Amino acid sequence: MIKDITLGQYYPSGSILHKLDPRVKVMGALIYIISLFIFKGKLGYIATTAFLIFLIMISLVPFSYMIKGLKTIIIFMVFTALINLFMTPGEPVFTIWKLTISKEGIEVTARMIIRLISLILGTSIMTFTTTPNQLTDALERLFRPLKIFRFPVHEIAMMMSIALSFIPILVEELDIIMKAQKARGADFDDKRFTKRVKALIPVLVPLFVSAFRRANDLALAMDSRCYRGGDGRTKMRPLVYHKKDIMAYLILLLYLAIVIVMGRL
Repeated sequence: MIKDITLGQYYPSGSILHKLDPRVKVMGALIYIISLFIFKGKLGYIATTAFLIFLIMISLVPFSYMIKGLKTIIIFMVFTALINLFMTPGEPVFTIWKLTISKEGIEVTARMIIRLISLILGTSIMTFTTTPNQLTDALERLFRPLKIFRFPVHEIAMMMSIALSFIPILVEELDIIMKAQKARGADFDDKRFTKRVKALIPVLVPLFVSAFRRANDLALAMDSRCYRGGDGRTKMRPLVYHKKDIMAYLILLLYLAIVIVMGRL
């Protein structure tokens, strides 16, 4: 289960997506998220799904690796699906006790699941192909105009970068703690939900303590190096657009136009 946590982690590869400017990938993820909610017809689902498959193929990230990330939110997906399935009024299909499943409820649930899976996989491609440092630079450059309103752009981007960097570290720490607890007799495979929750308490407490200790060590390290924010700082690898980045922007705009047209048919 611990090894299935892949969301937010970087997957090294030599794909064309890895070589694109990180600003293109951030804007691409934003455009893809918008495209998922501007259509209602079946043609829109076909267009967004086909584009997602295309991105997965050129990213050279194994599809099985991407699917692992969905296992961590399966409970949330099932809970949301059940709410839509039983709470959507419409033409009854069949009844379970006092709960009625309607034709409209099945359609809404199917659309919701497709959009949710597409949303997670689409945004995951950005983190799979972009390092936390690149993502920080991209967000800082894209949101630079907000500095006029005294918005802490650099600080927000830095916090997001640190959070993404901590994911694999905390996953590894959690794996070590769980193995240590299993060696002491803890049972994480008990089918009873209450027992499994109780077994997680001795795991979460040291995990939070370790996270706070690492955060404090990082703060001390940054302070000892006289870190004072982004003012006056230079970049070792400044972001520069190339021809492939302009082509990627054109493909994104073309994709968005196709989805808008299909959404109106």
